[in-house]
Amino acid sequence: MRVEYHTLDVFTDRIFGGNPLAVFPDATPIPAHLLQAVARELNLSETVFVYPANGEATRRVRIFTPGAEVPFAGHPTIGTASFLVDSGAVECDPDASHVQVILEEGIGPVSVDVTVQDGAVSFARLTTGTPYREWPLEAHVDEVAAMVGLGPGDIGISSGGLYGPLAGPLRPAFGSCGLPYVIVPVASVEAAGRAALNPEMRKRALGADPPGTFVYVVAPAESDGVQVHTRMFAPEVGVPEDPATGSACAALGGYLARRLAPSEDRASWSVEQGLEMGRPSLLELDVLAKHDHPPRIRVGGRCVRVARAEMEIPT
Repeated sequence: MRVEYHTLDVFTDRIFGGNPLAVFPDATPIPAHLLQAVARELNLSETVFVYPANGEATRRVRIFTPGAEVPFAGHPTIGTASFLVDSGAVECDPDASHVQVILEEGIGPVSVDVTVQDGAVSFARLTTGTPYREWPLEAHVDEVAAMVGLGPGDIGISSGGLYGPLAGPLRPAFGSCGLPYVIVPVASVEAAGRAALNPEMRKRALGADPPGTFVYVVAPAESDGVQVHTRMFAPEVGVPEDPATGSACAALGGYLARRLAPSEDRASWSVEQGLEMGRPSLLELDVLAKHDHPPRIRVGGRCVRVARAEMEIPT
């Protein structure tokens, strides 16, 4: 049995940048027990399998890395919603400039606003459906530094600077908008470039039962028009380093929203990733910190279609 799939580069406006993604627009014929094998065969950061919707969602999706299924991921959400509109799989008014796509994921429904310009998708922006959660990271700064192969002086970011209206310095913590990360602020792009995950020190720093183990390194950016430089490491699910991580960017949005100055209720940042891998990516992050409510967190970006192919699936 031959099943069609497509590949896209997400969080970029040019081919061979951003984060590669595979989308199977009709995964119904694929036996469920083969989904992980298909993702491992393609060996991209994520592969998305699309199914008819349950309830009011546009489609139901399952998302796999080469090593595991994940309940939520940003670049598959952005890429799949963009593909469904751009390919015509989702019917919409030909004169519409915005199309709402709701994807039923492991964490529940995730809404994506897809922008259409001159008949083609130009941008897509997800709004997180899961409230931000944060846990303290109790490890000593020496242990956190050793976890990412840096010195203690590299860990943490002083308040102010290009991060905008924040109150106080940034220190490591666990954060999640559906998928938990260890958020590790570091002092500079140069320090981020030297970061290298030490698995043994990660176990020691995070403890026996941490909320999450994926490590997201965050630094003040140096590129024009960009405020945040990031890297993400998740080798335990087959992703030694990720070129662009929307779910981590969403967690960063919650983390930063908690640290907005009292006089501020909204902010936005351009976030770069993948530069060390030769796959430059750009994510647009904005937050609205509503009084006595979880912050609204949105992550957006562009994507380009790369290839159309078929895979022979055993029956």
